[in-house]
Amino acid sequence: MEKHLEFTLGVINRMAQNSFLIKGWTITLVSALFALAAKDADHRFIIIAYFPTVFFWILDSYYLYQERLFRKVYDYVRKQKETDFSLSTKDFDNGISDWISAAFSKTIVLFYGIIMLSILVIMNNLK
Repeated sequence: MEKHLEFTLGVINRMAQNSFLIKGWTITLVSALFALAAKDADHRFIIIAYFPTVFFWILDSYYLYQERLFRKVYDYVRKQKETDFSLSTKDFDNGISDWISAAFSKTIVLFYGIIMLSILVIMNNLK
């Protein structure tokens, strides 16, 4: 039983690490596009910055969604006397509503919202 909880915690930690890496990639790519836009005074680079931001927002939301599912698995398993060592999340998955809840969680909206707002402000300043 303890080993199953360790496996589940390992998955949760990987999802959190993936989310952290995606946030780093978002900042890196958007910053690089800002630099290109400033160098060439071309606002098209700023418009392009929206695409990776939205893509990484979706991907980050997916990892948060998966992390939440595995937290439910962990919580369920810790209450059981015996377990089958399954890491399946299908019994805890409520579908698209859970993913949308993750996509619009406070932390995700705050992080990506600030980036989107920054893109908008910089785009308006380049005109």
